[in-house]
Order: sequence, then C-alpha cells, then structure tokens
Amino acid sequence: MTETPTPAPSKPRAKQSPATLGVKRFVFHLVLIGAAMVMIYPLLWMLSASLKPIDEIFADPGLIPSTWEWGNYADGWNALPHPFEKYIWNSMIIVAGSILGNLVSCSMAAYAFARLRFPMRGMLFAIMLGTIMLPIHVVIIPQYILFNNLGWVDTFWPLIVPKLLATDAFFIFLMVQFIRGLPKELDEAASIDGCGYWGTYLRVIMPLCMPALATTAIFTFIWTWNDFYSQLIYLRDIDLQTVPLALRLFMDSTGTTNWGALFAMSIVALGPIFGFFLAGQRYLVRGIATTGIK
Repeated sequence: MTETPTPAPSKPRAKQSPATLGVKRFVFHLVLIGAAMVMIYPLLWMLSASLKPIDEIFADPGLIPSTWEWGNYADGWNALPHPFEKYIWNSMIIVAGSILGNLVSCSMAAYAFARLRFPMRGMLFAIMLGTIMLPIHVVIIPQYILFNNLGWVDTFWPLIVPKLLATDAFFIFLMVQFIRGLPKELDEAASIDGCGYWGTYLRVIMPLCMPALATTAIFTFIWTWNDFYSQLIYLRDIDLQTVPLALRLFMDSTGTTNWGALFAMSIVALGPIFGFFLAGQRYLVRGIATTGIK
C-alpha cells in the first residue's frame, strides 16, 4: 500500500505590529473620509448657497459665505402664493397615506405569497416581479385616463389609492424574503392555539416583520416626498401642490430666479427626510441585513 504524503505544515502568518496596523487603519479611514466629503460636497454647497447673497452664489465657489444672508429663508418661506408650510403639509398628507397603504397592502400580499398555498401562486409572483421592470412612463397614460374618468385628477387620491392596492412590487418582494426567513413552526404553533390566517398574520408575522416594515416606511417616505413626476401630472391646483412642485415655482422662465430662496427652501425640504431616516435607521439596517437570510 502506498502511503499518502502528508501535507507540509503551513507557516503561521506573521503578526503585524501595532504601528503597522495603526497606519493601515489611519489610511483606510482617511480614504473613507475623502470619499464621504466628495459625496457630501453638493449638500454642503447648497447649504452654503442658501446663506449667500444672490450675486455671490455662482460667482464665489467657496463654501464659506463672505456675507451671511439669513433673509433667504424668510424670503423663500413667503415668496410663493402660500407660505411654504402649506406645501409641506400637502406632502405630509400624501406621504402618510402612501406609507399606510404600502404597509397594509404590501404586507398582506407578501404574507399570501410567502405562507399561503393557492393556484398559480408561482406564476403570479413572477408577474408581480416583472412589474418592477415597467417604467412609470408606460403606465402613466392609462392611469391618468382612469383617474380622470373617476374625477380624481387634481386631488390627492391618484397618489394614495394605488398604494392601498399593493402596486409597489419591490416592497412585496422585500417582505416575502423576510417572511420566508421566519420559522414555519411559529405558524403551526399559532394554528394549534386557534389562530387562523388573519390571526397568524396580525399576531405572529407582523410583530416579527418590524425591520422590513420600517424599511418599507422609510423608502416610501423618501420616494414619495421626492416624487416630482406623478405629482406634476395629477396636481394642478396651487392649493394642492407639494414640496417638489413648490420648489419648481421658484424657477422663472424669464431668468429672474431667486436662487437664494430656492436653495434655502431646498434645505428645509431635506429636513423631514433626514429626520425620518435617522429615526428609523436602526430598523432600516436590520431590515436590509436580514432580508433573504434563512
């Protein structure tokens, strides 16, 4: 019998000195800080421009204003036909309805795809995923005709009602992957305790899906708050216009745009996004990190 040669023992990896590790860590953090500054520079420039006189915004590329023009915020707040809080309130109404609609409808659809057995489930799930590839420009015309026939144009309903019908396939897929990672023994235990499908959905699945629900709420808030195209199509009344449409009103076709007020209100418009994101950041990271892990 031939003896199999034993592999030679590998040499232990030499330990790096604390000084070498410190230098590598310093260089790594320096690169991260540099990349972060590149990404955050446009925001810093806009903040600086909101505090400059109009004639210095594009003439002075520096970030520190030579003259601090705090009046841009007061001018921007009252420059439009309504105070800017009116447009913030309109955006909040649409955002609240969209978040509520997505949380309820998408979670119900995701529970059905992840846990229930019904005919053509696989094909319907594939069709649902296929709708993610459809650009909004493909469906906006038939949707507009439908909502116009219903008399909903120039109201908030075209922007809220579709969210109640689970039209955001991305969030359904996100929740399906999360629910599939939950042990099915929980459903069986709930069934033994007398819970039906609705009881299992409300008392077992939804409390465990808080990270996925928070992720859905945060993305819905950001996407709806920044949505310009749909709101431009359906909202024509100045009393119903939202923050993106209000910012557009600062742009004057005659070339006399009040850039200082525009940048000031752009900073104000970013405030709710940052606040909502920071409030749910912990759940957002958990939701993304655990989605799809079994």
